[in-house]
Amino acid sequence: QVQLVESGGGLVQAGGSLRLSCAGAPSTFNLYFVGWFRQAPGKEREFVAAINWGGSGTSYADSVKGRFTISRDNAKNTIYLQMGSLEPEDTAVYYCSFPVALSGSPGTYWGQGTQVTVSS
Repeated sequence: QVQLVESGGGLVQAGGSLRLSCAGAPSTFNLYFVGWFRQAPGKEREFVAAINWGGSGTSYADSVKGRFTISRDNAKNTIYLQMGSLEPEDTAVYYCSFPVALSGSPGTYWGQGTQVTVSS
């Protein structure tokens, strides 16, 4: 059974940092491109970042480029999203999903999400 579990969300002040984690099961999760998406209240879900199976290829939404970094540790079946220089506009529920493409297409499987709130 496929499982994705996000963690690491919380409340942070503008300019701060957070690291989100997405633990996937089964281990075949490591064979897929994985992405992070977010949905703010009253807004459509949007692509944030994606990473290929080996971690050598990544893509980002323009709104987070230079501030967020996606990475993965296949030994731990885990994807990370390091978020820096956070802005109130980054407030949303963050989800990981797979399989995705680096173009940002949403995947079939989704986690339950983790809330990120950035205060001004």
